[in-house]
Amino acid sequence: MSRVPDVKEILNLTPGMLSVLLLSVSAGSLLGLPVAGRIAHRFGAVKTVRFGLCLAAPGIVLAALAVQLEVGRYAVIPGLFLLGLGMGVWDVAQNLEGTVIERALDKAIMPWFHAAFSGGTVLAALIGAGLVGLGVPLLVHLGVVAVWSAVAVWWGTGRFQSTSAAKSDEADAIAAPAVAQRSAWSEPRTLLIGVMVLAAAFTEGTANDWIAVAFVEGHEVDKALGVLALAVFLTFMTAGRVLGAGLLDRYGRVPVLRGLFSAAIVGCLLVVFGNTWLAFIGCAIWGVGASLGFPVGMSAAADDPERAAMRLSVVATIGYTAFLAGPPLLGFLGDHVGILHALLAVGVVSVLAILIVPVAKRAQP
Repeated sequence: MSRVPDVKEILNLTPGMLSVLLLSVSAGSLLGLPVAGRIAHRFGAVKTVRFGLCLAAPGIVLAALAVQLEVGRYAVIPGLFLLGLGMGVWDVAQNLEGTVIERALDKAIMPWFHAAFSGGTVLAALIGAGLVGLGVPLLVHLGVVAVWSAVAVWWGTGRFQSTSAAKSDEADAIAAPAVAQRSAWSEPRTLLIGVMVLAAAFTEGTANDWIAVAFVEGHEVDKALGVLALAVFLTFMTAGRVLGAGLLDRYGRVPVLRGLFSAAIVGCLLVVFGNTWLAFIGCAIWGVGASLGFPVGMSAAADDPERAAMRLSVVATIGYTAFLAGPPLLGFLGDHVGILHALLAVGVVSVLAILIVPVAKRAQP
């Protein structure tokens, strides 16, 4: 994302055309997410993550090459689509592996993995900003990212635990073939967990995309302070994921999630109706409130290891829809009521999440 302004400048893109290019990544992900569960169920998390890498790494290089050679804006789309497709497959499989480790340790550690993801995005953005400042060509930057990612993923997946876990589950799958074949899309609990994750993704994604703009346009602060507001949100969200795992073990999923979605509502209200300083406090509370809904939803979907892969695929597909549809919907609402007041949609969605949080209660396989 740190090179998006460069892409826009090199290809002379309008905001609308840039949105089309970014949409191609989302389209690839939404195609990869639904099929990833069956791939992971059949071949295991290791092979599935590596398969996702084999799609994503060439995709980002192809997209960078098309931009660097200035062969045309539409030539970038296939590479970005491959990137999104690989990321979708990869995402479900690595969450599956996270649930395997979580069950083996019998403690809530999925938020830690998602905290690492959040930290990685911040670190990557900082490195990207530095490389932009040094004038490093886009193809060199993203080519190194692809190679480094390939090495890291191949090394990391060699230590995955889910291959042996999948083998131990084969006997159970043979004993209950009808259960294994039933579509996870037909399970009410799985769908409701997906809706809860969608609400969590909307709560997080809205802040990522619009908090800085809302501070600049709504609170009339400098752009640097708008970026600082986003940094506050991301910092407290990451801290919530690191520290929240202990709360989950001590109090359980349902009360913790109720408290955090309530905090997201309070934080949202402070951002919208408070003065500038209260709005910054609201960003912190909102960040904590947005921290655990997504990772806990992944854990809840995988309570039954035999059905984990398919259910994770469904929940991830529903949840990531918020990242695709949320930003334009907020923008459209912002055109009518102003972007600051449009953020109140987060409060409405969080109320819905509070009502269905009981579906996250640990289910017995």
